[in-house]
Amino acid sequence: MLAARMREWIEELERWGADVIFGRAKGIRATFTRFLMLALSGVFRLLVQLRLWRYRSGWKPQHHLGAQVIAVGNITVGGTGKTPVVELLARSLRDQGRHVAILSRGYKSKKPASPQRWRDAHGTPIPSWLMPRVVSTGEALLLDSKFAGDEPFMLARNLDGVSVLVDKNRVKGGRFAIRHLDADTLLLDDGMQYLDLAHGIDIVLVDSQAPFGTEALLPRGTLREPPVNLRRASYILLTKCDGSPNDGLIERIRKYNKTAEIIECAHGPVHLENVFTRERQPLDFLKDKWVGAISAIAVPEAFEGSLKKLGARVEIRRRFADHYRFSRKEVDRFMQRCVERDMQLVLTTEKDAVRFPRPTSIDVPVYFLRIEVEILKGREIWDDLIRRLCNPEPAFEPVLRHRHAYRI
Repeated sequence: MLAARMREWIEELERWGADVIFGRAKGIRATFTRFLMLALSGVFRLLVQLRLWRYRSGWKPQHHLGAQVIAVGNITVGGTGKTPVVELLARSLRDQGRHVAILSRGYKSKKPASPQRWRDAHGTPIPSWLMPRVVSTGEALLLDSKFAGDEPFMLARNLDGVSVLVDKNRVKGGRFAIRHLDADTLLLDDGMQYLDLAHGIDIVLVDSQAPFGTEALLPRGTLREPPVNLRRASYILLTKCDGSPNDGLIERIRKYNKTAEIIECAHGPVHLENVFTRERQPLDFLKDKWVGAISAIAVPEAFEGSLKKLGARVEIRRRFADHYRFSRKEVDRFMQRCVERDMQLVLTTEKDAVRFPRPTSIDVPVYFLRIEVEILKGREIWDDLIRRLCNPEPAFEPVLRHRHAYRI
């Protein structure tokens, strides 16, 4: 009982903190908290730039593992559509013959009670302290979302032939992937800020709808780094574009980075998929349906808005803090509300679906919205990147590494 109450209190605190950051919370307490956060943001900026200086000056060395390393990340907290881009990149490289390993920190994942056991090619056991968590070997899925984390599990489930590893120390994960899984290409999921491992290429995502979040650094805002640090990007992907011109945003980005290639893409739904049966339905299945929406993501408004655009009538909403792990009791309570209000469907996100517990009774079918990336402008740039990564010239990666070393 005490653990459940503590869990609810932490979830409520996280939600209130988000309301403070985005200006939804009102009153004296919220105003005071925002002033305090603003002061802390100044300290955070100094620490971020000091950390970058340590790597740039060589005082803090980087590791080079002898494989191509591509970091996919952003300068804001959540909500840029990173996971579908990582999936597209990994699939494109795999289809062209690369042996891809995705390295993730496994945000909010749990440590298994007993470590995984692994033997090298000679049959010698590998010490547990050298082992990352292997979510997938590319042939077998070894961990669930509880021990892998939401995004790594999603990627592992959707990508045959691509290994996925989880460890806060991604140098260790990279070494393991190269030595024991034959990886020749490492993708750092959410890796822009992970600098212990040298990046050959930095692909940085910028949400075209909210490019710099609240324009303030953590904890007052949603920026992990000041916008000037976009200078480290080799490629910039403008995500969630709707087809309208992005000239103003591109002009601002060019103030920080004059050389990076810019690609515009859209994140759009492609179908509905039943969480438990994997049955698929076309998008027009949602039209005029009364639905309940439940999610635990950074920007639930975007998810709910996409349902409305598809013609759904979103009557009931339940929002949790990002990456929150629903309990069966919470899902049962939500399902009961949907039954009482005659909802025809329950909708969640793909990220939430991987940790969605099976309700005691499924009286209303539960679907998630499958999202994929579509490149609107810059397809030739993307294709050239894939070509160069799959058929690298001898000096390709070293040149890129040298070219961007000063930008760290």
